[in-house]
Amino acid sequence: MSDSIVLIPTYNEEENIENIIRAVFSLPKEFHILVIDDGSPDGTGAIVKRMQKEFPESLHLMERSGKQGLGRAYIAGFKWSLSHDYGYVFEMDADFSHNPNDLLKLYAACHDEGADMSIGSRYVSGVNVVNWPMGRVLMSYFASKYVRFVTGLRVADTTAGFKCYKREVLKTIELDKIRFVGYAFQIEMKFTAYKCGFIIKEVPIIFINRELGTSKMSGGIFGEAVLGVLKLKWNSFFRKYPKKQV
Repeated sequence: MSDSIVLIPTYNEEENIENIIRAVFSLPKEFHILVIDDGSPDGTGAIVKRMQKEFPESLHLMERSGKQGLGRAYIAGFKWSLSHDYGYVFEMDADFSHNPNDLLKLYAACHDEGADMSIGSRYVSGVNVVNWPMGRVLMSYFASKYVRFVTGLRVADTTAGFKCYKREVLKTIELDKIRFVGYAFQIEMKFTAYKCGFIIKEVPIIFINRELGTSKMSGGIFGEAVLGVLKLKWNSFFRKYPKKQV
C-alpha cells in the first residue's frame, strides 16, 4: 500500500491519460492514482478502465456526470483519499504541463523537509513557463502578485495547481466550506491552509504548456479569481479557521 495518491481530474484527455498514468507508475517511488473524470465524451474513462486491469491495486477511477468544475472534482477526490487512509495527496494535471518526476520533489518537501503543503511553483525562482503566449504568462504572473497583495499570502505562485498535501491539512480545513470551483479554487485552498497555520513550501518547477488536447482555461475562470480573492479576504474577517494541531 502506497502512502501517496495522485489526483488527476479529466475532461476529454484521451490523448494524454494513458501516457501520464504510465509516467507516474514508472517513478522510483510508488504512487497510486485516482482519475476523476467528469463524463468525458471522448472515452477518457474507458481508457482508464482498460488500464485498471493492468494496475488493479494502484489505479482508481471516479466517474461523475458532466462538467462540475475543477474545485468540486478535487474536493470529491480529497474526501475519497481521506477515506482510504492516504498520508499524502497530490494534485496534478493530465496534460504533462506538470512533469511527473517533480512529484518526488513535492513529496520530499512534505515527507522530509517539514512542509504541510508543497507547491510546484512557476515563479519562486524567476518565471519558469514554456510555450505560453506572453499575454498569458503576464496575466498569470501578475494575478499571483495581486493575490499576494490582497490576501497577505506569502506564496509566489498562488494559482499553482501542482501540489502535495499532508493528510492533516485536508482533514483540518473543512472541505465543505471551500466555495470556489474554478481558477480561484487553487487560491482558496492555499489561503485556507495558511489561515489554519500550516507550513507551505514552494518547490521550483518548469511548467510546460500542453502539446495535446485543449486547454480548459477561459476568461470567466480568470474573472472568478480576480473577484473571488476580494471576497475571500473579506469573508476571512468573519470566519474562525480551525488551527493546525501541534
